[in-house]
Amino acid sequence: MKTLYIDCGMGAAGDMLSAALLELFEDKENVMKRLNAIGIPSVTYTYETVAKCGIMGTQMHVLVDGVEEGEHAHGEHIHGEQAHEEHVHGEHEHEKHVHGEHEHEEHVHGEQAHEEHARGEHVHTSMTDVTRIIQSLNASAFVKEHAVAVYRLIAEAEGHAHGKTVNEIHFHEVGTMDAIADVVAVCYLLEQLAPERIIASSIHVGSGHVHCAHGVLPVPAPATAFLLKGVPMYGGEIKSELCTPTGAALLKHFVQLFGDMPVITAKAVGYGMGKKDFEKANCVRVILGETEETEGTEDFVVELTCNLDDMTPEAIGFAMDILLESGALDVFTTAIGMKKNRPGVTLSVLSKSEDEANMRDLIFKHTTTIGIRVEKCKRYTLRRKIVTEQTKYGPVRKKITSGYDVTREKYEYEDLAKIAKENQVSIQELQL
Repeated sequence: MKTLYIDCGMGAAGDMLSAALLELFEDKENVMKRLNAIGIPSVTYTYETVAKCGIMGTQMHVLVDGVEEGEHAHGEHIHGEQAHEEHVHGEHEHEKHVHGEHEHEEHVHGEQAHEEHARGEHVHTSMTDVTRIIQSLNASAFVKEHAVAVYRLIAEAEGHAHGKTVNEIHFHEVGTMDAIADVVAVCYLLEQLAPERIIASSIHVGSGHVHCAHGVLPVPAPATAFLLKGVPMYGGEIKSELCTPTGAALLKHFVQLFGDMPVITAKAVGYGMGKKDFEKANCVRVILGETEETEGTEDFVVELTCNLDDMTPEAIGFAMDILLESGALDVFTTAIGMKKNRPGVTLSVLSKSEDEANMRDLIFKHTTTIGIRVEKCKRYTLRRKIVTEQTKYGPVRKKITSGYDVTREKYEYEDLAKIAKENQVSIQELQL
């Protein structure tokens, strides 16, 4: 299985992830030409080869109107050794809050962040504006869909951190174009690499505090901490912010499993370098290779549960339908005995981590519960595929599951039921 492994031992940022992925291509110049042809307004991508702790890698640069983000009003925001870049191990200096992402205060504080940082302009963009910009690009549906989804994660995290809705969050124009460029680049490069499976290590988020216009914030910053809910992370001795909101959102969206490196036959290795130096090499490392096909998959899901003793079966059934239609992986009930000797049910909802908030809101809306329990669960699954077989009754779909030394085949119930009705026989009598 074609697998991409991302080593986040020094955190993650959008420009470092895109630089690491770019390293996996032999013809970098051609890839860069295609990236620039996507046509992000006022944006130009460039790259260079640099060394960190004796390791050679690639450093990505995003120019907005010919100027790299950290160069805007440099003197106004860098105060000696206290540059905002300190907490973003070296990416675009200052309010890029994140080694290479949009400016921390613009990115984290929505509306107010340093307007003066963008050449004196007081221009901001909303999530609607961001979506419009992405949809107008000369890019595939894959890139547009995933870029919008990643940016929405960022907007939701910023909104949660500052008590605003997604529509109320506004990003600073310059920082936004820079971050859109990082997100679009990662989406495009992943589309070209087409890994079947993406795994990442636990994320080193750094430690200490970040200094911004609104005060001093702990590392990881609120938006990053929100994005990394359900994701294994750790701090360390480095007093800097190593994982940015954009990096966190990209990992949250694309990574299927966080854990140790699997047994992998490497085909290519890439190093995406940050712009600041530490005792450890400031880079994201990616490994593209093959893992054993016999393995199934591992991922994490969220289980939301609540106890109900005052709803009718019809109302519970309706709520289950709504949850499933809205993307729940599974919904089921368990009979229980509750206080005051009341019979009741436990409603259990399995969902992806990114859907947790939506599932929570739907449970509160469509049930009578006043409290929901949430647990993160590790899940092993067999690989699944559907094939169509020609039989004497016509085409019939078959589900094949495999992995962990197990292979199973089963005809789809809906197809069998249709054939049984048409031929006035039981399903057991069918001889395919």
